[in-house]
Amino acid sequence: MLSCFSCCASEGKVHQKSLKKSIQEFKKTNSLTSFSNLSCKTDRSKIRYISEEIEKLGKGNISTETFTYNELSTATENFSPEALIGEGGFGRVYKGHIKSKNIDVAVKQLDRNGFQGNKEFLVEVLVLSLLHHPNLVNLVGYCAEGSHRILVYEYMPNGSLEDHLLNIDPDKKPLDWNTRMKIAEGAARGLEYLHETANPPVIYRDFKASNILLDKDFNPKLSDFGLAKVGPVSEKPHVSTRVMGTYGYCAPEYASTGQLTTKSDVYSFGVVFLEIITGKRVIDTSRPSEEQNLITWAQPLFKDKKKFHLMADPSLQGNYPETALYQALAVAAMCLQEEATTRPFMSDVVTALQYLCGGQAQDNDHDDDGNQDDDNHD
Repeated sequence: MLSCFSCCASEGKVHQKSLKKSIQEFKKTNSLTSFSNLSCKTDRSKIRYISEEIEKLGKGNISTETFTYNELSTATENFSPEALIGEGGFGRVYKGHIKSKNIDVAVKQLDRNGFQGNKEFLVEVLVLSLLHHPNLVNLVGYCAEGSHRILVYEYMPNGSLEDHLLNIDPDKKPLDWNTRMKIAEGAARGLEYLHETANPPVIYRDFKASNILLDKDFNPKLSDFGLAKVGPVSEKPHVSTRVMGTYGYCAPEYASTGQLTTKSDVYSFGVVFLEIITGKRVIDTSRPSEEQNLITWAQPLFKDKKKFHLMADPSLQGNYPETALYQALAVAAMCLQEEATTRPFMSDVVTALQYLCGGQAQDNDHDDDGNQDDDNHD
């Protein structure tokens, strides 16, 4: 239960302009609210609508910089294979350097797969142009020249959480407990902002370790907003949509009915938080059959406190505060409740993680690992 955590007030949400006010400032740009009705349109009208919106982007109705294809080609040395730093479902990502700004950037070249790619491009530009938070990746600009759909982000030197947790190189040092909790808290703050500060709320829909990017100090930022959906804007309790996302991370009610709520993101957070604690990928067919699905394996262990230590990542070598492990697993279990209405809100999760991170320093003084420090605390 989250009630086992301190009820101390959180530091307060980052004061940002609400999405509604931001949209009003860009009067010529259709709001995300109207964009949420896109699912009601026919395929032909969807394509026309998206084409019109992309054309508007090019006319400067969004306060994000536009780049020419030649500028981005130069920045990435003609999209050189040597500059390739990642490849996802929506395209390849290259490291680049914008000389005019003297900054390193990540350049995502979306696959040219027609309507769906255009839609994801539009959603990402709208969301990241209108919403700003320390735990959301910063969109530097975009290119919508001809058939090119390219997004330009701030460069995150430590790659993704997946790189340091699930795809870790043998020569890399595993993340310590403090850093893991710091990453979890920051990622939770990003979701809290989308759910509870953005107006209307935004459902991220693709929360996973590969979409959590890390800066030089391992501060996390959510990226890849192509699947984001504007939350219910009327009296409806959910958004009905085609099931999208990554297998293993989708909430059970969303996977079975297509009914999406902010609590769907809470479930996905629980999956990733359990990955952070255990160091295990949610679905891994290389493990013994009873351990291939992380959630199925963990559910009976959640009920027996004596077995909690079995869920700690072996690479931690026992260097974690025992009480903090119990509390972290309690948070994960709450987020992974089968019934969506019983899951906590992200603000509750942030409060719990804030307490967890704040209480670590004292616990670590009694830990076997004497060289843990507080540098990783927010």
